[in-house]
Amino acid sequence: METCLKMLDVLCPMHLVLDPTGHIAHAGPTLAKLRPDEVLVGQRFLEVFEMRRPRSVRHAGDLRQHAGARLRLRFRSGSQIGLKGVLMPAPGLPGSMVVNLSFGISVVDAVREFALTGGDFAATDLTIEMLYLVEAKSAAMEASRKLNQKLEGAKIAAEEQAFTDTLTGLKNRRAMDHVLSRAAAGPGRFALMHLDLDFFKAVNDSLGHAAGDHVLQEVARILVEETRNEDTVARVGGDEFTLLFAGKMNRRRLADISDRLISRLERPIPFGEDSCRISASIGITMSEDYDTLDVAVLQEDADIALYASKNRGRACHTFYELPLRSAAFAAAPETSRGNVTLR
Repeated sequence: METCLKMLDVLCPMHLVLDPTGHIAHAGPTLAKLRPDEVLVGQRFLEVFEMRRPRSVRHAGDLRQHAGARLRLRFRSGSQIGLKGVLMPAPGLPGSMVVNLSFGISVVDAVREFALTGGDFAATDLTIEMLYLVEAKSAAMEASRKLNQKLEGAKIAAEEQAFTDTLTGLKNRRAMDHVLSRAAAGPGRFALMHLDLDFFKAVNDSLGHAAGDHVLQEVARILVEETRNEDTVARVGGDEFTLLFAGKMNRRRLADISDRLISRLERPIPFGEDSCRISASIGITMSEDYDTLDVAVLQEDADIALYASKNRGRACHTFYELPLRSAAFAAAPETSRGNVTLR
């Protein structure tokens, strides 16, 4: 008998031997590992396990009637992982039964919950191979997830770089075109401000491009400080900036912002032992002044208003009005009238 039980422990480490009264007479080593805080031997089988199928099993006699049939059961307390089993009469032990159990599709959860290893399964059990496959799949999926994260991060970084002016950290023209198109297509109101630096060429010519770059970075900082998080600030050219103010903006408020920007930009900007002196001219368009919003027209009208500020002596702001367009076309050379971007 002892030799038979040792054989079962090796071949079927999740088996139970039941005596004629339905009490557990022996438990395989793996099954005993699942209940580390209690001794299975001596307990009534149907008090330790809940028979889920067939539900007609109520006592030991019912078990014998289902010899060879598939059983589905689980522990009545503790882990709720489902078990599969099959029962057969024990040879040489009249009235006794052998129940062999397995985890079925719950094996992955069982291995994790009970810290099982390869030694807890029979050497011929395909569970080990399945666990290796699951582990390999998990490792492959984790590697794929990390790779996708890197690719997504690289994509986001590339997109961010494509929409960012590298010198100032502001949005670039491409980004502003995207934001402006989206704003024009939406229901909300907005204002578009085109700002061009005055006397910036003199800084480059007298102090060099390093000084010019420093000035542009300081201008960018000021523009960000004077706008809200929901507004968009972009550098769209060498010394040109576009600001989009989201939401309804009245002329008084836009005029105050323009005057404040011009005032701050007129303050000397230190560069080493020198000071850089610039100013700014501004042209403004407001979406509420248009029956139909066309991005190209909005940008052109803001540019016309900016040209009007330049023409008025610089360091000022101008709101676009229809007469400005006629004046701009009248002043522009014949070859420039197809694209009114005058300085």
